[in-house]
Amino acid sequence: MLKLESGVEKVMFYIFLHKVYLCAHYYKERVLKYIKIEVIRLLYYFSFYYLCKIESEIYKFTFKAMFENLSDRLERSFKILKGEGKITEINVAETLKDVRRALLDADVNYKVAKSFTDTVKQKALGMNVLTAVKPGQLMVKIVHDELAELMGGEAVGLNLSGRPSIILMSGLQGSGKTTFSGKLANMLKTKEHKNPLLVACDVYRPAAIDQLKVVGEQVGVAVYSEPENKNVNEIADHALAEAKAKGNDVVIIDTAGRLAVDEEMMNEIESLKNHVHPDETLFVVDSMTGQDAVNTAKEFNDRLDFNGVVLTKLDGDTRGGAALSIRTVVTKPIKFIGTGEKMEAIDVFHPGRMADRILGMGDVVSLVERAQEQFDEEEAKRLQKKIQKNQFDFNDFYNQIQQIKKMGNLKDLASMIPGVGKAIRDVDIDDNAFKGIEAIIQSMTPKERTNPELLNNSRRQRIAKGSGTNIQEVNRLIKQFDQTRKMMKMVTGSKMAGMMGKMKGMPGMPKMPKM
Repeated sequence: MLKLESGVEKVMFYIFLHKVYLCAHYYKERVLKYIKIEVIRLLYYFSFYYLCKIESEIYKFTFKAMFENLSDRLERSFKILKGEGKITEINVAETLKDVRRALLDADVNYKVAKSFTDTVKQKALGMNVLTAVKPGQLMVKIVHDELAELMGGEAVGLNLSGRPSIILMSGLQGSGKTTFSGKLANMLKTKEHKNPLLVACDVYRPAAIDQLKVVGEQVGVAVYSEPENKNVNEIADHALAEAKAKGNDVVIIDTAGRLAVDEEMMNEIESLKNHVHPDETLFVVDSMTGQDAVNTAKEFNDRLDFNGVVLTKLDGDTRGGAALSIRTVVTKPIKFIGTGEKMEAIDVFHPGRMADRILGMGDVVSLVERAQEQFDEEEAKRLQKKIQKNQFDFNDFYNQIQQIKKMGNLKDLASMIPGVGKAIRDVDIDDNAFKGIEAIIQSMTPKERTNPELLNNSRRQRIAKGSGTNIQEVNRLIKQFDQTRKMMKMVTGSKMAGMMGKMKGMPGMPKMPKM
């Protein structure tokens, strides 16, 4: 049984997972022809094997990811059809009874849940002619397609046609508007090559302007504010004039949180919208509020007629009902989701991909996209050559860690690989594990990093003292580094085919995902 005795082993899994990303990108773009599909499959083996052999008793903790409970409930519901020769009205009714209960327990709106199961039943009975498909598989496909349709069908982007484009934020206090404003500005700046301006129009909360300035500084985006002015329409006018003068092509207006029942506050944001005529009005809602999020969205939409919804805090302990209900109730698309505290923790909402993840199918497309954001083709080619020559050193190892840290929360990333989410549910993989690793590597001399064979016992003792760790941690890192280097050499060498055969015979090895 493989044991993770420290943060070092956790980091090794990060490295394995990163290689999956890297090779998946190669395969998708075909930029390096010598990276074969077998390499991708082998790396999938490594990531699956590493996950499935973890002793969860070592790192037990409570972690409930988005839709996790719903996924389990739906899976149990589909088991009713296993072994059935065909779909009948009786077994469909029995299955959908459990599905409806699972949706309601996930805080899905009752009318939405009923309409959903009625549609699935109608399609399941109508597709019974597909005798080559097992009833359970057919039901999963139908539920998947209907879940995607329920959440909007296709991803919907932002309208950025204005010069400058104006995006107005709305929502309750504490929903995450200010943080999301920074995340959106960062995404538009780094991915769309825009030059955004953040505008502080929360004139009620004392620390609101300071909070937005901190966020703006984090992402390198300018913030416009007038601390003494309480007229949000005037502030917006001055901000737009500033944007035009300085060449900002997107203006993101952060507003005060408000209740839909607060008539004065609702009048203010309604007046602001009518005054600036935004290209996009987004409603930001905390997904952890469940059905209340849907009700609040409806009330705000009745007043503001917003363009789209942003669901924040999807990385928390939430039942997922908001994402499944909100599109139907307000007939407005979910445009973005927030999946963590970091400024990079923002994703465009893709209904089909979310349906994949709800049903435990993973989300390989999003996984590859995350890889592309950190991908440097020349650096990858350089690293590949070093691996082939067995010259992978601690400098490369350190650089890999820096790349991986930028990719986001490991559990969120790992859940995108089909079949992995459950395997790591009770495994504590802490992002802070990197700190000890980095300290050890930084305590090495340049020669030691490029030539690990120099690391005798006296050097290791010195490194342990310099890094604030102990000799056992240093030894463990060096041992794991050596194993990683050997593994990488085998992946790129002639031993790959034999290794594939051996790994297929390993007890407990999960089934190879089809590429």
